Amino acid sequence: MARREKGGFWVGLAAVLFYPLTGIARRVFVGAEKIPRQGPALLVMNHISHLDPVVDAVFVHRQKRVPRFLYKESLQRAPILGPIVSGSGQIPVSRGSAAAGDSLKAAHQALEEGKIVVIYPEGTITKDPAGWPKESFTGAARLALQNDVPVIPIARWGTNQLFNGYTKKFTPFPRKTITHSVGDPIDLSAYRGGNTRSASKLREVTKVMMDEVTRLLGEIRHEEPPSAKPGDPA
Repeated sequence: MARREKGGFWVGLAAVLFYPLTGIARRVFVGAEKIPRQGPALLVMNHISHLDPVVDAVFVHRQKRVPRFLYKESLQRAPILGPIVSGSGQIPVSRGSAAAGDSLKAAHQALEEGKIVVIYPEGTITKDPAGWPKESFTGAARLALQNDVPVIPIARWGTNQLFNGYTKKFTPFPRKTITHSVGDPIDLSAYRGGNTRSASKLREVTKVMMDEVTRLLGEIRHEEPPSAKPGDPA
């Protein structure tokens, strides 16, 4: 049995705070055993609610791993979350600044050190009224092609029903169900040769990843995903 990855004081504090918070919903995990219990991996996920990072952090932590998220740099100034995200080794993103590229460098380093990195290619919660993934950025593809690590698609559904990011409505009752479905690692071997910085290749890899996330989401929802191309980057 694999040992739990050590996270230190701040990860422990986050667990004390986040586990009870996520306990207000029923949790369903499908394929969680596909997350490596040791070594690096890139987890590629959809984004439907501002609660996602908290819920996803607990999900990954339950698999005995410490997740590293890319998060908005402004969170560092938040009263409670600020010290937690800084102290637990999360990766700040300074959008629209000269330092924006440093976040990917830090994510590369985390993967090189054998960590789990969680990324939402959409960059923000989906603007699709039905909650399907929309246009995505290519940062996840860059990480996937420049690091020979498992790239694991994960779909999550239910957090948007608990907290709607656009109406700001929190609806804990009746009790909601939050489901995570983990897919098999995506085979990107056909894309790893040649110029891994090619814009067209990055767009194609982004689509491959997000199409798989969307397929998993369709299975959770028991619905056919829309025919639009959710993986096409902005």
